[in-house]
Amino acid sequence: MGKNSLTRRGVLSLALAWPAAPGAAEAGNAVLPDLYAADPLTGIALRGRDAVSYALGDGPVPGREGIEMLWAGLTWRFAGPANRAAFAHDPEVYAPRLGGYDPLGVADGRLVGADPAVPLRRGDLLYLFRNPERRAAADPALLAAAEARWPALRQRHGV
Repeated sequence: MGKNSLTRRGVLSLALAWPAAPGAAEAGNAVLPDLYAADPLTGIALRGRDAVSYALGDGPVPGREGIEMLWAGLTWRFAGPANRAAFAHDPEVYAPRLGGYDPLGVADGRLVGADPAVPLRRGDLLYLFRNPERRAAADPALLAAAEARWPALRQRHGV
């Protein structure tokens, strides 16, 4: 082997040192899942789904390119201009709770990525879960525990 060739150990070291995908937050050595279930490559929230559609009972409906707005450092897409206007008026009403992270993880003190295709509406609040099994395990006590733990977790991880 020549001086410029890489060993398997060198390739592995480079792979582990490669920067995280855009939009991913880091805490220590662990890469955290993306805020508001954003696509890690595009920075589009809810992986392109319309946040307002969840509240209308239609969701999750895909948003459309060109019917977008920036909020919380992410691009949010909408199915139509009326949904974009509703979100612009009060984003906190339509955005998922807990930064879009899985409530079971938050209640346990961890940021666990969620799938925007696995929602749960409790009254006016939208929660996203990693999978249907985790959603099935959610009860009001767990959601309350997650809500109580969220401010400290958010501050600790800077999300």
